[in-house]
Amino acid sequence: MQVRSLEIPGVHEFTPKSFPDHRGLFAAPFQEAAFVSATGHPMRLAQTNHSVSARDVIRGVHFSDVPPGQAKYVYCPRGSMIDVVVDVRTGSPTFGRWVAVRLDSVEYRALYVAEGLGHAFVALEDDTVMSYLCSTPFTPAAEHGINPLDPELGLPWAEHLAGEPVLSEKDSTAPTLAEAADRGLLPDYEACLRRYERLRAG
Repeated sequence: MQVRSLEIPGVHEFTPKSFPDHRGLFAAPFQEAAFVSATGHPMRLAQTNHSVSARDVIRGVHFSDVPPGQAKYVYCPRGSMIDVVVDVRTGSPTFGRWVAVRLDSVEYRALYVAEGLGHAFVALEDDTVMSYLCSTPFTPAAEHGINPLDPELGLPWAEHLAGEPVLSEKDSTAPTLAEAADRGLLPDYEACLRRYERLRAG
């Protein structure tokens, strides 16, 4: 397993070895030892999610309150996507910045998205599947979103779209990052740091 920490603290990329043969292919996108080595704590698993998206579907930018927070470990078992993580933690040294990684069913690369970070992706082909390992259950009252087309964020959709972006009504009417900050919806960086320390302390 190759592991890379990305430019935003709390985001790690994991690339497993693949083992193809005459039957097909085997890969292990999540491996606990590599995860603990990168993050300093085990992955708590409370829920798994599975989404199927058509070409040009954008999902996100989604994040949750901290506490409770929801960390995600995501990979693409079918199709391909551009996965984006946005730092929406107020007070963070990388606030408003984002990283983008291609996830697909060729390399089975995975991303860990720590509590308090925003997550989104665009599907690059029909029937693209996203698999999520989530640290906490879905809690509607604690879930929020940022409009993925917020021009101030400048997320890299245009270069990957074949046509017009396809969004849910919830995502298309979500506030911009600045509006979410004005409304007090964004996670606090110091609260997130305390959460990460509690995880490392067990």
